[in-house]
Amino acid sequence: MIYLYIDTSSNYLYSSIVKDNTILGEICEEYGQSLSKVALPRIVSMFEENNIKPNDITNIVVINGPGSFTGIRIGITIAKVFAWSLNIPITTMTSLEAMSLSVEDEKIHVPIINARRGYVYAAIYNKDKELLSPQHIKIDELKKHVKKYDNVEYISNDEFDENFNLIEYRPNFLKIINNSKNKKSINPHMVNPEYLKLTAAEESKI
Repeated sequence: MIYLYIDTSSNYLYSSIVKDNTILGEICEEYGQSLSKVALPRIVSMFEENNIKPNDITNIVVINGPGSFTGIRIGITIAKVFAWSLNIPITTMTSLEAMSLSVEDEKIHVPIINARRGYVYAAIYNKDKELLSPQHIKIDELKKHVKKYDNVEYISNDEFDENFNLIEYRPNFLKIINNSKNKKSINPHMVNPEYLKLTAAEESKI
């Protein structure tokens, strides 16, 4: 089994090719506003560097949010094109779940993404158990939930005005892929972004 993982939900491109629990290639690079231009060429380069052809891929895992609205669409579009054109099974995972899975300890994990204006995208996990579902939430409200638990750590690569006890996020591709094996594949046309909040254009219509 050869898995392709794609996450463009932030300023970073996180992507990997995993075969039989071995990482053949990986990308963990920050591109900022250039991400839309470089994501696909960089992934194609990863294939070429490892002598893998797109039709060698047997499964695709793509992050469908939350995070950057534009970034999420980039990754999903790339993943859907591969999945639909080559008839490859595809599954999704939230960015917050991937962040939690990537930390190797027994603490309560609180992955957070800065959503600005006093809000974050966040969830709370205890190992593989979801204690608070992924959501767009006020920081003060999140802290009320976190107070219920001991031995808590926050996971993020973002900057915050709040003084969080942050653990830097770097994806553990093997754990993410192994966890995705329990998820059902989805029709590529049904793979959609999970923004968790309205876009600016949608909010302006309310």
